Formats: sequence, C-alpha cells, structure tokens
Amino acid sequence: MKIQFLASLAAAVALTGCSYNTNAVRSEPSYQDATANTFLSTNQEAAQKLIAGYGAANFENNPLLVATIVDVNDTRVSAPLGRTLSEQYSSTLANSGLNVREIKLRGNVFVQEGTGELLLSREVQNVAKSQNSAIVLVGTYSAASRFTYVSLKLVRTEDSRIISAYDYALPNNRDIRRLLQTH
Repeated sequence: MKIQFLASLAAAVALTGCSYNTNAVRSEPSYQDATANTFLSTNQEAAQKLIAGYGAANFENNPLLVATIVDVNDTRVSAPLGRTLSEQYSSTLANSGLNVREIKLRGNVFVQEGTGELLLSREVQNVAKSQNSAIVLVGTYSAASRFTYVSLKLVRTEDSRIISAYDYALPNNRDIRRLLQTH
C-alpha cells in the first residue's frame, strides 16, 4: 500500500510538471488583443495634439510633408519604429482632413535603403519647395531603459520656425523593443 501511494505521488508530481510546461506555451495574440493595444491610439493622439497646437485651420489645404522619425543620437538612422510612427502620423493627419503628400512616391526626396524618407534640416527647404509644402512634420525618438521618448515638431519651411511641438513616451514593451532593432 505504501509503495502504491508513493507511485501515485510520483505520477502526480510528474503530471504536474508536464501540465506546468504546457501552460508556459505562449498563445498567439488575438484580434481583440490587437484592438485593445494602445500603440496606435497613442500615436494617433500625438498627431492630433500636434495639429491642435497649431490649429487645423492654419493649414489652409497647403500640402504637408511627414518626414521619417529618426534616432536622436544619429539623425541619419531610423529603425522600423521611426518609419512606423511616420506612417501612422501620415494616416492620422490625412484622416483629419489635412493635405498630406506621400513623399515615398517622389523621386527627389533623399531616401536611404532601409531607413525611409529622411528629411535632414539642410534638405527640408528644397524638398518642401519642390512639393509646394509650407510645413513639415519632423521628429526624433530616443530609447531609454523603460521608455522610448518621441518628440514631434511641425516646422515652417520658409524660416525653419517650430510652429507646434508635442512630446510623449512609449513603454519599452516587447513590440517597441522589436521595432527599435535596426537589423
């Protein structure tokens, strides 16, 4: 009887270990998880606050360019995070009724393989002039240990004056860390 009890106990321990391992398997995110993810809404809100800081009426249907959001430590570099942010800002601004130009379709913008559209300060006036745009959205991101800080600016191209700015932070969760990888 004692041996039978020990055998049953050993089997229970073994089965508990197996069931623990199966619980460790990560499940795929669902559409509900994607809908509840606040990455998109946070970035949309940032673009809307940037517009509100200048006033949507001040755009007067003038074309607006959105530059790739770049690494603050090297403005010649952007990770997938910067390119994703730029795409989301463009969508939000266009859906807000602004005349956003898709500069990826233009041949005269400095586009570096793997980085996206980089509008460096010395190029902004030339590119904006060729696109008939008076305003450019530019920005940087800076990854820290817990958060990635994003700074956005609307810049008037005729005199490089910042007409609106907005700063916010993204949590360095698994998605953000992955988007920060340049490889």
